[in-house]
Amino acid sequence: MIYIENIFVCLAIPLALCMLFIGGRTRAFMLFMVAGMGVCLLSAYVNSFFMGYYGVSATVTVVEITPVCEEVMKLLPLLFYVLVFEPKVRDLPEAAIALAVGFATFENVCYLTENGAENLMFLLIRGLSAGALHILCGILIGYGLSYVFRRRWLVFTGTVGLLGACIVFHATYNLLISEEVAWRTAGYLFPSVLIAFLFAGKLLLPKLKIMFA
Repeated sequence: MIYIENIFVCLAIPLALCMLFIGGRTRAFMLFMVAGMGVCLLSAYVNSFFMGYYGVSATVTVVEITPVCEEVMKLLPLLFYVLVFEPKVRDLPEAAIALAVGFATFENVCYLTENGAENLMFLLIRGLSAGALHILCGILIGYGLSYVFRRRWLVFTGTVGLLGACIVFHATYNLLISEEVAWRTAGYLFPSVLIAFLFAGKLLLPKLKIMFA
């Protein structure tokens, strides 16, 4: 039996202690990482609750319940941050990505604790797929929120649309990796491929603005 609460405490204490001696954006990044790990811990309970409540199998839970629960729970700390602390919109991508990093890190640590770390290739694939998926969703929701919160008329519908997009990406990944080898390979690849495209777009966008100015 894995006591994920104990794992959380073990990981969170060093991060919390280091935040006593750092400040500014670094502290904020670390804080959102811890929050992401906490969200991952809570989402495990929420997923299990709905799985038992609806009486569905593990496969149905992974494809239909987990994407909704996890993406909604990852969005809530960001909305709290925006509505209560009113940060600058340019700070939202870093907060969302830090939250996603914490979530993915805690999820991977729990996976390693349960399954061991002897198969390096499989763990590399997991890091480039499941881990990258959470980073992808963090990038989308972070940059998306920084865009919609600059346009007040778009806040509600834009936020719902971004959440829906993240849920679709998450559900698509979970569905693909539960299928045959060819589809599973596509599922493993698409989060990292999309991140590569987004990074290329981030590098090219300033140049394109100059070209078309």
